Amino acid sequence: MADINLSCVGKTFAGTPALQDITTRFDDGEFIALLGPSGCGKTTLLRILAGFEEPDHGLIRVGGREMANAGTGTNLPPEERNIGFVFQSYALWPHMSVRRNVSYPLEIRRFSKAEIAKHTDAALDSTGLGEYADRMPSDLSGGQRQRVALARCLVSDPCAVLLDEPLANLDVALRATMQGVFTDFHKRTGATMVYVTHDQAEAMAMADRIAVMDKGRIQQFDTPQTLYERPKNRFVAEFVGRGTVVPVQGAIAAGNAQQARILGAEVAVHSAAHQAQISHVCLRPENLTISETGDLRGKVARVTYMGGKYLLETVTECGARLFAETRARFEVGAQLGLTITTPWAFSED
Repeated sequence: MADINLSCVGKTFAGTPALQDITTRFDDGEFIALLGPSGCGKTTLLRILAGFEEPDHGLIRVGGREMANAGTGTNLPPEERNIGFVFQSYALWPHMSVRRNVSYPLEIRRFSKAEIAKHTDAALDSTGLGEYADRMPSDLSGGQRQRVALARCLVSDPCAVLLDEPLANLDVALRATMQGVFTDFHKRTGATMVYVTHDQAEAMAMADRIAVMDKGRIQQFDTPQTLYERPKNRFVAEFVGRGTVVPVQGAIAAGNAQQARILGAEVAVHSAAHQAQISHVCLRPENLTISETGDLRGKVARVTYMGGKYLLETVTECGARLFAETRARFEVGAQLGLTITTPWAFSED
C-alpha cells in the first residue's frame, strides 16, 4: 500500500472550478472519507486520483510515484496506476460468474492460471464470497454484488482503494452491515482507502480522518471527533452533526474557557488556543441542559423520538432554533429553561 500526496490540485469544467488548490496528504494505510454536499468536488477528486480525469493544475504522487503533473503534462492512465476503484453501480459483467468477474483483471494482465486461481480465491475468501463463486451477478443481493466489486478491486493487490459512494444503492439495514464489511476489510489488509460519501454517519463510523469539502475546497481535514467537537468554520459546524451556529455578541479574546455573551446569556466557551478573536459558537444538543433556572427560555417546536431519548427542537425568545436531548417527553408548545454549557467558539472568515 502507499501514501497519497496532492499539491495544488485544481480542475475546471466549462469555466466553473470543481477543485481549487487541493493540497493534502493521505497517510499509508489510512481510511479517508471525502465528505460534502452534491457538487462539492469530492467525486471529481476521486476520479482524478483514479486517472479518469486529468487535473488542470497541480501534482499527485502515490507511494512516491508521480501519477499526474499538470506542469509537465504527465497523467498516467488508470491501468498503469495500480489503484482499485469500487463504483456505486457495482459495474459487474452480467455474463460472467462471480469468480470470472473477480479474476478478469488478472486475465487481461496475462497472469498464469495458477496465479489467477490463487489470487482470486484469496480475494473471494477475504470478502466472504467463496460459496458464491459460481453464481451469476443476477443471482446475488445488492450487498453481495458490492462484495464482488470489492473483491475484483482487491485481486490485483492495488496500492490504494478508491470507493465512490458504494453504499448509496443499498437499504438502511444492509448499509450498516456493509459498513462493517469495509471496516473489517480495512483492519485486516491495512489498505489505503479513500471513500466518497455525502452521508456523514457513514464517514463518522468508518474513517480515520474526514476531509469535509465545499465549493471545490477542503474546509477541514480532521478526525471525526475533532470535526464534531471543534469545527473550524460555520460550514463545518452546520454540516457535521446536529447543531446551531449563533453569533457572539461582542468579539472577545479567544482561548480555553473564556466568557462570551451568547443569546443574551454570559457563558464559558472553548476555542482554539491560537484563535485571536471569535465571532460564533456552535451549540450542539450536549451543550444544552433543560433547567427551569436556565440562561434562556425556549418553546418546544418539534419532538423526535430517537430510541430511549427525545430530540427537542426549541425556539428561543430571540428566534434562535436550538436542539436539546432529554429522556423525558415534552409536548410541542411547552416552555423550557435552557442552560448553555461550554460550546465551541470559532472565527467566521
